[in-house]
Amino acid sequence: MTKRTFGVIGLAVMGENLALNVESRGFPIAVYNRSPNKTEKFMAERAVDKDIKAAYTVEEFVQLLERPRKILVMVKAGGPVDAVIDELKPLLEAGDMIIDGGNSLYEDTERRTKDLEATGLGFVGMGVSGGEEGALLGPSLMPGGTPTAYKELEPILTKIAAQVEDPDNPACVTFIGPGGAGHYVKMVHNGIEYGDMQLIAEAYDILKNGLGLSNEKLHEVFGQWNQTDELNSFLIEISTDIFAKKDPETGGHLIDYILDAAGQKGTGRWTVMSGLELGVPIPTIYAAVNARVMSSLKEERVAASGQLSGPGKTFSGDVEAWIPKVRDALYCSKMCSYAQGMALIAKASQEFGYDVNLPEIARIWKGGCIIRAGFLDKIKKAFKDNPQLPNLLLAPEFKQSILDRQGPWREVLMLANEMGIAVPAFSSSLDYFDSYRRAVLPQNLTQAQRDYFGAHTYERTDKPRGEFFHTEWLD
Repeated sequence: MTKRTFGVIGLAVMGENLALNVESRGFPIAVYNRSPNKTEKFMAERAVDKDIKAAYTVEEFVQLLERPRKILVMVKAGGPVDAVIDELKPLLEAGDMIIDGGNSLYEDTERRTKDLEATGLGFVGMGVSGGEEGALLGPSLMPGGTPTAYKELEPILTKIAAQVEDPDNPACVTFIGPGGAGHYVKMVHNGIEYGDMQLIAEAYDILKNGLGLSNEKLHEVFGQWNQTDELNSFLIEISTDIFAKKDPETGGHLIDYILDAAGQKGTGRWTVMSGLELGVPIPTIYAAVNARVMSSLKEERVAASGQLSGPGKTFSGDVEAWIPKVRDALYCSKMCSYAQGMALIAKASQEFGYDVNLPEIARIWKGGCIIRAGFLDKIKKAFKDNPQLPNLLLAPEFKQSILDRQGPWREVLMLANEMGIAVPAFSSSLDYFDSYRRAVLPQNLTQAQRDYFGAHTYERTDKPRGEFFHTEWLD
């Protein structure tokens, strides 16, 4: 029997679909799952008449693969990944490679890369974005780790990745960098995704509960927004579909029957923690993570709603005039979310030696992934035109866009405040913009307080940076 070109361990939804994707591009596949029943079900229901061979032991699986062996591991992040690696290591030979395609913490990927490279094996920590459909039809892939392993994998990854119209490269995959670079970029991608989703939810809240738009009108408005250069994106597109979906049980709109308690799997929280550790402000992403935590306190909020009242104001203005203002506020806030994410990637790249190519990151996010959006072309161009760009908000086109729209942006926040509608991500985005654009912030008082109670010293405005002073304040 012909040896298999590629192997997949883990046949949950993402593993199954990636296996089918690879096979459909002309690469013979071997698959293995710890539970034989899962393997048998996959082979009987989804692998019929496909060039896929099933194995029922790890040893059999390894023997099915041609050398150098290329093994994609699609199991739950953390201990399960280490367990699979420990099973594989004694069976592999120098030059073989393992790819972790789950949402692993980048620090774990750093450790695994060093451990496996020391034994002559290659390791690739690869972020995969696009959900079930993307995995099957073409995801955005963010591989990092052993460079030589990526070179071996590149012909396959280029074929299975999402394809877009781009003069530089249509395949939404690129080598991100060594060690945990791939999983780090995927983590920040998810952080931006958190911010994007929260901003869209806040726009929905203002439109529905502030301006009184019906679900039919929301479907129309979001559909129109998705046709614009500013907001054309996967998340706006699926929101348009969501507002039209009817509930088969009640006949009403399904969105109105979904409990307002959001879940999370940890990547957003990891992004916030990394931002704090590296000293990069990402308030929009933090607000989005915090909003999900707040939403989970459903019973407490219901009880509090009977005791704590808000302003009770109802909207009485021109609804049609306010819809484009909400659109502008969403766009400005969205720009801030992406600016924060790209700034975090840039700092991590510098700190960890990843040498990340920011224009390439924007390019591979144009297709397949959850945050794919029309304005990623502009982000790619901004960093290509100025590789030393310190912040996306300073790119000429983005700078002018936000300056032109900041009036409506502020009006929308004032309206939400007057009506008692919480908009933490909108507010955090505007705070980020206002803080970044100011030459002087009030932290001179903070430094004075720190020096007063803890002798932490301070710098002076009339002295060179790096000179520190202390005052005996009680004298």
